[in-house]
Amino acid sequence: MLSKSQISLLTSLQYKKFRREHGFFLVEGYKSVVEFINSAYQVDTVYHTPAIAPKLLKLSRKINFQEISLNDLEKISTLKTPQEVIGLVKIPVWPVLNYNNLRKKFSLVLDSVQDPGNMGTIIRTADWFGIHDIICSEDTVDVYNPKVVQATMGSLARVNVHYTDLTKVLPQVDLPIFGAMLNGENMYNTNFGSEGLLVMGNEGNGISPAIEQLITSVVTIPRVGNAESLNVAIATAILCSEIKRNSMK
Repeated sequence: MLSKSQISLLTSLQYKKFRREHGFFLVEGYKSVVEFINSAYQVDTVYHTPAIAPKLLKLSRKINFQEISLNDLEKISTLKTPQEVIGLVKIPVWPVLNYNNLRKKFSLVLDSVQDPGNMGTIIRTADWFGIHDIICSEDTVDVYNPKVVQATMGSLARVNVHYTDLTKVLPQVDLPIFGAMLNGENMYNTNFGSEGLLVMGNEGNGISPAIEQLITSVVTIPRVGNAESLNVAIATAILCSEIKRNSMK
């Protein structure tokens, strides 16, 4: 049974302020929790119902496992239909991003992406295409937001997400910077090469003027139908696919 103080702590982690204050975030679902256990992240405690206990016997004994009631699980879960496992994971202190580590590969840059579902899907897409680093503007949605974590389906355990002032960082990176915009070169005619940054903009406003000035190549996904625009997560997936196809020629 969880104490009132435990419930208070765990429910507070739904909010960025308290995640920063306590240094923890929540991961829900057996598969996602296992992904974090097998990663460089430090899993502090795994809360679980009695029904799932046999599956947890296979996992590391170095982790604190705490059996709780379904009632307590419902109190701390952020989901309408709670899953039977919730992990309390320590927020890592990432080292300062070494720009030399961005060479000979592609990385994503997110300029003020706000929707948690989009953010989580982009992280999952990056993992699918073997992209290990995502560099975010400081006003991009918090990667440890429960809805973001849930949408990554465990991929967050393998993708490094950095937050920084893009206007200061991008000029220091000696790499091609591709920006996804409506008025760019057809992506199918673009030579992406083997390294660079792909900038994706805000859901409603696109790439901000300050970041637009730093882009070296503007690219677009050619429109055939009549849709006004593409969802940023879908657009990211299409562009990542073309970049990967281009690199395999």
